Amino acid sequence: MRVEFLTAEIGSTTTVLSAFSCDASGTMKFIGQGESYTTIDENDVTVGIEKAMKALKKTLGTEVLEWDVLVASSSAAGGLRMTVHGLVYDMTVRAAREAALGAGGVIKLVTAGKLAQRDLKRIEEATPKLMLLAGGVDYGERETVIHNAEILKNADPDIPIVYAGNIEAADEVYEMISGNGRDVHVVENVYPRIDELNVEPTREIIREVFSRNIVKGPGMEKIYSVADKPVIPTPAAVMLAAELFSEVQGDVLAVDIGGATTDVDSVTDGDPEIASMLVSPEPKSKRTVEGDLGIYVNARHVIEHIGRCELEREFPNLEKIVENLTPYPKDSFDEAFSVRLARYCFEASLRRHAGSIKQFYGPTGRIEVAYGKDLTAVRSVVGTGGILSRSRFSWKIMEGIRTLSERHQKELLPKASVKLYRDKNYIFGAIGLISTVDFSSAKDLLKSSFEELGDS
Repeated sequence: MRVEFLTAEIGSTTTVLSAFSCDASGTMKFIGQGESYTTIDENDVTVGIEKAMKALKKTLGTEVLEWDVLVASSSAAGGLRMTVHGLVYDMTVRAAREAALGAGGVIKLVTAGKLAQRDLKRIEEATPKLMLLAGGVDYGERETVIHNAEILKNADPDIPIVYAGNIEAADEVYEMISGNGRDVHVVENVYPRIDELNVEPTREIIREVFSRNIVKGPGMEKIYSVADKPVIPTPAAVMLAAELFSEVQGDVLAVDIGGATTDVDSVTDGDPEIASMLVSPEPKSKRTVEGDLGIYVNARHVIEHIGRCELEREFPNLEKIVENLTPYPKDSFDEAFSVRLARYCFEASLRRHAGSIKQFYGPTGRIEVAYGKDLTAVRSVVGTGGILSRSRFSWKIMEGIRTLSERHQKELLPKASVKLYRDKNYIFGAIGLISTVDFSSAKDLLKSSFEELGDS
């Protein structure tokens, strides 16, 4: 059997292969999926891929599977671990952080202002695969970023550095940090002028550096050698899918509730009136990761957020359920409990992703200003990931959005009229991967792979 596209998503716990082929009308369709545990512990991720391939062949009913194009993403072995270093937290540091998250980075350390020698120990403990250095608007303050370059040059030379700060200091910074064979990349400033973000060049180079270095992972060189495009971080593939979805359906929000984290990706410029009230700029494409909101690994954190007493009223055998919790519910009690946790994760992650309106009183009276990401213009919300893609209770998990903005009127949340969709085949990231080689086919898949949810 031969298919047009094969996608490989190598996650921290599972590896998923998805196959896609054209139907009789020439429209690209999802035809099957195979899944297995990621085999980082066996020191070769290809073992997990081979097991997933075996499962995929069984699903497709074939002993031989060939493909025209293979594209892959990875978040195995901790994903793209990064440290971010800037000047002022609310300006260059935040801009650099947005660029890193949007590129699929897992941020382990953020610093603002001048680094100290002892910070090298913190960087070492964070075990980053990439360091991002920013600071100063173009032709503005340069002392801090030069000082920080002087410190970072003593970090492990095997760790690449991306410089996205004051362009006037670029040459001097490059000379400082490029010794000992270090891989250094200089890009446009992420914060070139006050109240202006320029994150896309940095995102692109971060993805490029990741794909160049992922080959060093156990078994990854085999994937890299057969993939038709560079391997990218899995969160970056999801962002690409969200951006494509926005071209088809307008402003969008994608929520992925996992066992350990809940990730939110938004693609929207927001409401022009609110934009005029913003204290500082926000990127059109924004990603946030809530490290305490997960329905398996972080279930106990979510229980504390909701309130143990409240949950014990709903689930009298709460402790027994928690003690025997697995990634896949074993019975209706487990399922109901997972859905309850997921409802909280869904709403809490949206509220953390969204900005808010605040009021101040000045000489001329009351002033209203906006902070953070404006989601009021979002037209569609996509649920993806294990429970939102595969649970029969997807609607129940997401329906709270209908009243969320009414319950929290000062927060810049989506309106009650927003459309809700479920990634029914769990291929959102795969669609993002395919968009890097065939935009038209990726759009076909968007139109056929998402189920609109309603009150039924």
